[in-house]
Amino acid sequence: MAETHHVLLISFTRPEQCRAAYEEAVSLPGLRQAAVLERSAEGVLDVPENHVRGAGVPTVGGGLVGGLVGLLGGPIGVLLGSAAGAALANAAENRQLMEGGAGLIMLSGRIEDGASMLVVDLHESSQEPADELARRYGGSLERLPAHEFAAQVEAAERAAEGDGTT
Repeated sequence: MAETHHVLLISFTRPEQCRAAYEEAVSLPGLRQAAVLERSAEGVLDVPENHVRGAGVPTVGGGLVGGLVGLLGGPIGVLLGSAAGAALANAAENRQLMEGGAGLIMLSGRIEDGASMLVVDLHESSQEPADELARRYGGSLERLPAHEFAAQVEAAERAAEGDGTT
């Protein structure tokens, strides 16, 4: 099977099942991101667990590249280059994290009081590992192509922006 990019939504009726599944999900092949969304019996939403593979790597890499370029300017060039490279890379990384947060906000309406959801963004070469994970922990799995999920998030963002201007 060819590798495909999916967002998996695994719903649980008991938060402890979801957290246990999360611990295993962070080691799924092709994982990009995973998060647990929980809604208390009182209706309060929480994100107690989240993982982004490679978080911080672009910022460190940008700082190193900036420092290397700064070598041309001497010691002060290294300092300024490192700072500028890290700042630019960090800004790009923060933008990606904010986009992921918008997706979690959009999904919050799907979670009933007292229930939870494991959200997993991954490149799958086989659906079996994630299917088995959901079965083992008693979750109900919905698999969405990542491009469709991204389109839903963008549509929700546009609708929210429209609501704020009227």
